[in-house]
Amino acid sequence: MSTKSPYRSFSALFLTTLLMLVAQGSLSTYLGLSLAQQNVDSIWIGALMSCYYLGLVLGSKLGHKVIAQVGHIRAFVASAAIVSACAMTHVLTNQLEIWLLMRIIVGMGMMCQYMVLESWLNEQTESSQRGTVFAFYMITSYLGMIGGQLMLSQFPELGISPLLIISMCYSLCIVPIALTKRIHPAPLQPAPLKILAFWRQVPQSLTAVTVAGMMAGSFYGLAPAYAASKGMETEQVTLFMSMTILAGLLAQWPMGKISDRIPRSRILRFNAAALTILTLLIALLPLTGIALLLATFCYGILAFTLYPIASAFANQNVEQNDRVALSATILLTFGLGACFGPLLASTLMQFIGPVMLYAFISCCAFTLFLRLLRVNYTQKQVKRMLDQQQNAQFKMGSGDLVSSPLAAALDPRVDEDTVMTQMHDEDFIATRRQVPAGYDEDIEQEVADDSFDALVISESESANQSNN
Repeated sequence: MSTKSPYRSFSALFLTTLLMLVAQGSLSTYLGLSLAQQNVDSIWIGALMSCYYLGLVLGSKLGHKVIAQVGHIRAFVASAAIVSACAMTHVLTNQLEIWLLMRIIVGMGMMCQYMVLESWLNEQTESSQRGTVFAFYMITSYLGMIGGQLMLSQFPELGISPLLIISMCYSLCIVPIALTKRIHPAPLQPAPLKILAFWRQVPQSLTAVTVAGMMAGSFYGLAPAYAASKGMETEQVTLFMSMTILAGLLAQWPMGKISDRIPRSRILRFNAAALTILTLLIALLPLTGIALLLATFCYGILAFTLYPIASAFANQNVEQNDRVALSATILLTFGLGACFGPLLASTLMQFIGPVMLYAFISCCAFTLFLRLLRVNYTQKQVKRMLDQQQNAQFKMGSGDLVSSPLAAALDPRVDEDTVMTQMHDEDFIATRRQVPAGYDEDIEQEVADDSFDALVISESESANQSNN
C-alpha cells in the first residue's frame, strides 16, 4: 500500500462503486419520473423512496450476518445479483405493491454492498491515507449518481431501455470486485447499538442527521415529480437533479475545511437557517429556468453537507472505542429519517400541491434550527449556573460530601441562599443531567470534564437526602 497510489490500490473497489451508483442514481429518478408521467398519486412516489430507505435500515443487520457467514465478495455478488433482478422486475409488472416490495429488497441489497465496500476500505487503508481514500470514494459515489442522471437524459420517453442499462450496471459492478487481487478483509463484527445513550450525549448531531435523512429521502424520491410538475422534460429533470448532486459534491471539500476552523455547531445552525429561507423561497416563488437551477444548486450545497458535518461533530464528542457503535447509530438514525420524510412530504404534496415538497423541507430546517438554538442556550445557562456555584480556583476534593451541593453550601465563598434553592430545584438537576460536558462547541471549555455525569448524579442524590 505504501508503494502504490491509493487510487491504484483500490481501483477495483472504486470502479465497482462508480457502476453501482450509476445504476442506483438513475433508478430512483426513473421510478419517480415514470410514476409522474402516469399521473400516479404523489404518496406512492414517496412510499417508494421510504421503502428503499427502510430496506437500508433492515439491511444493516442482515448484511453483517451475511458477510460474516460467506465473506465479502460472495456477499457482494449475491446482493448485486438480487438488486439487478429487482430492477428488471419493474419491466415485468406495473403493480405498485410489487414495486414497493422490490424497493425494500433493493435497499437491503444496496446496504450489504455499501458495507462490503466501506469495511474493505476501512480495514486495508493506512491511517496516513485514510482521508484521501475516503474522499475519493465519496467523489466516485457522487460522480456515479451524476452519471446516472446523464444516462437517463438520453431516454426522454423512458421506456424499458434505461432499466436494461441499470440492470447491466448492477451486474457489471460485480466484475471488478470479483477479479481484484487484493487480500480479502476479515469478517465484520456486529456493531452494538446504543441509541438512547448517544441521543443524550450528542443530541445536536443526531437531530441534524435525522433531519438530513428526511431531506435527502424527500428530495431524491420526490424532486423528479416536482420538476415534472413544473413542465420540465426528462432532459431538464435530469439536469435539475444533476445540478443539485454536483453542488453537494463540490461543497464537500471546502465545507470540510471550514468546519475545521469554525465550530461545527455554528455551521449546522447557519445551514439550517439558510435552508429554511432558501426552500421557503423556492416553494413560494414561481422560479423557472436558470433561477431554479441556481436555487437547487445552493440547496445542494447546504443540504448535502448537513450529514458529514453532523457526523464529524458527533465523533469529536465520543471516545475512540465508542465510534463504531456511534457510526451504526448514525446510519440507523439517517435511515429512519429518510423513511419518514418522503411519506410526510408526499402526503402534503398529494393534498396541497407539488410546492409542498420544499415547504416541508423548509419546516424541517426551521425545526432543526430551533432545536439547535435551544440546546445551545440550555448549555450556556447550565455553565453559567455552574460558574456561580464554585470559584474557578477552588479545587474540589473526593467523596460524596464534597461533590454535592451541600459542600458548596458550607463554602463561605458561595451564596448560601442560591445553593439551597438549587439543591431543591429538580428542574435544575434534570437540566444538568441532560447536558454533558462538551455538548456544544460554542461553549469555551478547553478540556471536557469526563466526570460530569457522575457529579450530576451525586448532586441529585444529595439533594434527595436533604429533602428527606
